[in-house]
Amino acid sequence: MGKENSTHALFYEYEWYIFSNFASFEVRWCGEIWKTSEHAYQATKFEDEEIRNKIKNARSAHDAYKLATVVHKDKVRGYWSLIKLGVMEEIVRAKLSQYYYIQKKLLETGDRIIVEDSHRDDFWGWGAHKDGSNYLGKIWMKLREELRAGKISLLQENYE
Repeated sequence: MGKENSTHALFYEYEWYIFSNFASFEVRWCGEIWKTSEHAYQATKFEDEEIRNKIKNARSAHDAYKLATVVHKDKVRGYWSLIKLGVMEEIVRAKLSQYYYIQKKLLETGDRIIVEDSHRDDFWGWGAHKDGSNYLGKIWMKLREELRAGKISLLQENYE
């Protein structure tokens, strides 16, 4: 069983790992197919097509992350901080809209607070002191409400 309780659905690992951008779910977004939502997010930080392609073709989400945050961190778009929340929501929305399993698991969180249980990241997660912004969790909760309200079409179970 996952690392959850009656009030929180924690993801980073465990049962709710599917909400992580590192989870192995291919995502169609902006006319391209990405290995993971992390690949899409990290590549979008850059205008340079060569860097974007290196990140897109990285072997893993971790490699995509390292390319963007270590190797090429000095080449991130100057206005990235102004658009990153919107970009993340678009990518997560695309991921959710493409997988019945993720929709099902999102609804299974019930009314729990969805939290990226990362001790390293207090922007997307809640950080080491559990007092961070948790923006990724907030995006998932917003999409859960839209899914419940019928604003996002619920897919049919399909194992093709």
